[in-house]
Amino acid sequence: MVTVSAQEIKAAIDAQRQSMGALFDQLRRDGLDEPGVSRDPYGAGEQRAHATVAAAARALGLEISSDAAANLYMTLPARDRTAPRVIVGSHLDSVPHGGNFDGAAGVLAGLAAVTAFQTLGIVPSCDLTVMGIRAEESIWFQVSYIGSRGALGTLPDGALDVRRIDTGRTLADHITDCGGDPAALAAGARHLDPAGIRAYVELHIEQAPSLVEAGRPVALCTGIPGNFRYPNARIEGANDHVGLPRRFRRDAALAGAEFAMALDALWEEYDAKGIPMACTIGRFHTDPAQHGLTVVPGRFEFSLDVRAYDEAVLAALDARVAAIMAGIAQRRGVTFRTGAKARAAVGPADPAIKAGLTACASRLGISTLEIGSPASHDGAAFAACGVPIGMVFVKNHNGSHNPYEAMEINDFLDGTSVLTSWLASEYGL
Repeated sequence: MVTVSAQEIKAAIDAQRQSMGALFDQLRRDGLDEPGVSRDPYGAGEQRAHATVAAAARALGLEISSDAAANLYMTLPARDRTAPRVIVGSHLDSVPHGGNFDGAAGVLAGLAAVTAFQTLGIVPSCDLTVMGIRAEESIWFQVSYIGSRGALGTLPDGALDVRRIDTGRTLADHITDCGGDPAALAAGARHLDPAGIRAYVELHIEQAPSLVEAGRPVALCTGIPGNFRYPNARIEGANDHVGLPRRFRRDAALAGAEFAMALDALWEEYDAKGIPMACTIGRFHTDPAQHGLTVVPGRFEFSLDVRAYDEAVLAALDARVAAIMAGIAQRRGVTFRTGAKARAAVGPADPAIKAGLTACASRLGISTLEIGSPASHDGAAFAACGVPIGMVFVKNHNGSHNPYEAMEINDFLDGTSVLTSWLASEYGL
């Protein structure tokens, strides 16, 4: 049995500063789309990123494979190949004109951990798999966790028929282009059996400036929010002349404005109670084919994402939002057409994993916070199947989903050292 100290692990991670920097630079080039990067899921940008990390894994001598959803698996094998594996992973796609670190940092952290194991002569007690996950960013297909749910056999009905917002082509077509097998996914194929996974852990940049505010490099996640979403909702009223008195109007735009303010008041109410949640209206506009200076808007388009960290809270919010819609509809003579509702389950962090990561950070002398993730992550798909999950957040200026993500390499190395130390303490021989 190989015994290594936390400081030896930190040194093995720090020694990869140059190689990790070069990989981040290559991933930026893979998706360069000024401003920022557009590593489009099941498209050219994501394909190049997968090729980049696969080449890095091949150079490390890892086993490389893929599944029907075209996820990438890079495995450091254990002596006992029958034991349930541990997965370190994240996604390689980005939002349009996004930043270089959202998602990608987690995959590179996994490769850095494997490299440290090899450098220090640590043999994993179970297969250690780095997973490059497809299509986490739901903006493109408006379906959550496509890659991870595809691997776990939990894609929602109809997901393969949705169309990408820019190409208009179906998810099934895009998966085929990238070497996947949508027919197998449609038949319920499951590449990952939850019973064969000991844990799923992910490193990710922070997406709200909690660590920046606190001046600390690393945080440990307490949970991933669940959500319900209306990707394509609308309000229907009546197009009328601008001079129509208020009592006769069925103004869809004012109904939308009232709806937005009611959601903000709801959020303020929950904030005052100390109950974390969030509402986001991503699209909010009148119909450009009908609107005009002298037209009362008869149609209003919007999207809605509501998220929380507790399933009971989420269910209560669902009911409250429905009641808000019903009240506005009655008062203003309009109709809400919400369309299909998408859902994602809450993903609580496993207490034992969080405690273990905390202990490793302490041994390394790295100061941490505990925070709930403000955003959704693939870990929630694993947690929904009963897999224990954990997340390490790394300090990042300027948030995420924008070209100006600013993760410092020192903070990335600190977060990766915490992750690797935990992997070694739990699964190293």
